[in-house]
Amino acid sequence: MTVAVRVIPCLDVDQGRVVKGVHFKNLRDAGDPVELASAYYKQGADELTFLDVTASGNGRATMVDLVRRTADQIFIPLTVGGGVRTPEDVDTLLRSGADKVGINTAAIANPQVIGDIAKRFGRQVLVLSVDARRSDAEGITSGYEVTTMGGHRSTGIDAIDWVKRAQELGAGEILLNSMDADGTRQGFDLEMISDVRKAVTLPLIASGGAGRAADFPPAVKAGADAVLAASVFHFGQVSIEDVKQALHAAGYPVRWQA
Repeated sequence: MTVAVRVIPCLDVDQGRVVKGVHFKNLRDAGDPVELASAYYKQGADELTFLDVTASGNGRATMVDLVRRTADQIFIPLTVGGGVRTPEDVDTLLRSGADKVGINTAAIANPQVIGDIAKRFGRQVLVLSVDARRSDAEGITSGYEVTTMGGHRSTGIDAIDWVKRAQELGAGEILLNSMDADGTRQGFDLEMISDVRKAVTLPLIASGGAGRAADFPPAVKAGADAVLAASVFHFGQVSIEDVKQALHAAGYPVRWQA
């Protein structure tokens, strides 16, 4: 049986509110996260992703509360990321109602944490978030560099090498976010998706650049197993049903709302 393409709204959370900008700058308020999560669930979202964009100690407490309240409202997988550094952080979020946990900066600083989390909770729990941008810097042989701090800090790590290593260490899924395309609504970086798809066999979530329903099927054709977007959903430019209709029309299986 062919696996359905997942459509995933992403909620970037700052101080208890959903925010969105371009290249993680000029953030503007997009609503209450629990209300938005409930609305997306009712609209047929396959999964939801919460990302704590401040990831401070206070942000962690706020996020745990949001996860608990959201888990009471929705019955689809919920991934939570931002500030996750240890297996204990993962344990806290899972006990609060998250189904999967995203990790980014901490894995770059200590790749072994990928294996530690996978061994303790199972690799299906761990989503490696990769914020990549095009680069011709020395040592970046693939043309894509891993970044942190919303794409503003270079790591010197080749993105293709990184996803291969993460797969070996125990990551269960890759969330690939094109920092060049993020928030631009000019379409996904199809070349980047294709190149990462060739490098790993893990489920691949494409993120960054969606502007209209027609942008989503090409991302799947390039190799994505799931498609993620934020601002186009939050501000009403595109609905989840629009995306699923576009995917269906292109010949891809989707889950329809019951």
